[in-house]
Amino acid sequence: MIYGVRRVVKYILRKDIASRDFPVYPDDAFIVSYPRSGNTWTRFLVANLLHPDEHVTFANIERLVPDSEAQSARYLKAIPRPRAIKSHQYFDPRYKKVIYIVRDPRDVALSYYDFQRKYRHIEDGYPLSRSVNDFVTGNLSSWDWGTWGENVGSWIATRYRQAGFLLLRYEDILADTEREITRIAAFLDIPTSPQLLANTIERSSAKRLRSLERAQGDKWVSTKNKRSDIPFIRSASSGGWKNNLPPESVAAIEAEWGHLMTRLGYELASERAMAVSSGRAASNFSALHLSLREDPPA
Repeated sequence: MIYGVRRVVKYILRKDIASRDFPVYPDDAFIVSYPRSGNTWTRFLVANLLHPDEHVTFANIERLVPDSEAQSARYLKAIPRPRAIKSHQYFDPRYKKVIYIVRDPRDVALSYYDFQRKYRHIEDGYPLSRSVNDFVTGNLSSWDWGTWGENVGSWIATRYRQAGFLLLRYEDILADTEREITRIAAFLDIPTSPQLLANTIERSSAKRLRSLERAQGDKWVSTKNKRSDIPFIRSASSGGWKNNLPPESVAAIEAEWGHLMTRLGYELASERAMAVSSGRAASNFSALHLSLREDPPA
């Protein structure tokens, strides 16, 4: 009884986090990823494509592309349709139109370490190797989204190359942003022009987002009351794990998910993981070996 009353009160006050518990409509589009995989950047790219006449900032991003992990079900219900919604959820069959971003889990683990310190989930002295072990085993604050492999695998195994699913790699967005946002625009049926693409890239750049975070971070729902000395928007780079992750941490990640990583185009560094990966390769995600930039069938 008390629990029910609390839920009603939270709903009225818009303090109930939507998560998976909100109505999904057929014309919704979702931007989904495991945390620290480039979702915020992609979210700004989509917002700037959809709203070229409005300067997208952290002050209005929750209205333009709301975060289902930070906003209430009531808030999401009030967003005009068709909606574009950010999510970190594992596979949900209700999501019919999904942009899924994947990132090298070795870089994700490194970024997640800083994220946990920013959110005060761990102390500065918490060993990086222990954080990576937590990451691999799912012993994190985001445990209800699954591990990296569970989250990524749930979408790849069920939706890859199906209509209504666009797979993006963070590294590909970095390497050729214009090509990848052109794919996003086509997927969302947004007419493009050279000027729109150029404006979208400039307005969504890491440099601009870092500037916005410095100016608006104390008010944005995802950074409000969090540590300001650790940025939410980091270097926007790839491969940092090579110089910053201990070899045993790299080996642990690759031993756990090497078979999935190789199918996504991420080369393994440890011999042990390569052996495990080759042993699983024949029976796991064999269809994913083809180019990730091929569009799914209509």
